[in-house]
Amino acid sequence: MVEGGKDWSFTSHVGEDLRGIDLSGANLRRAVLDRADLEGADLSGADLRNASMRDVNLMKAALDGADLRGARMVKARLGLSNLQGARLDGADMRGIRGKYAVWREANWWDAIMDEKLTKALSKKWPKE
Repeated sequence: MVEGGKDWSFTSHVGEDLRGIDLSGANLRRAVLDRADLEGADLSGADLRNASMRDVNLMKAALDGADLRGARMVKARLGLSNLQGARLDGADMRGIRGKYAVWREANWWDAIMDEKLTKALSKKWPKE
């Protein structure tokens, strides 16, 4: 297992099986995690600014307090994930699937996402 605080900035993990990994507080700036399997991973408090996370599996992942500003998360799977308090300014979240994800105190309205998801989130997690 990788310890929290790990520096994975500017590294590539395309398609890797990283299920359940502990990357809490890790530096993942500009990391490439496209098509990686991060189901159940702990990314709480991680720095994921400008990371590429296209078609990544983040089912049941802990992203609470994560910094996802500018991250490219097109078609990411976020079902049952915890995004509480996450920074999402400019994150590209078009085509994501996030059924039953927790968005409390996350600034989802500053992310780029599909209109259908925006409407659903505004009902359950209104802008504060």
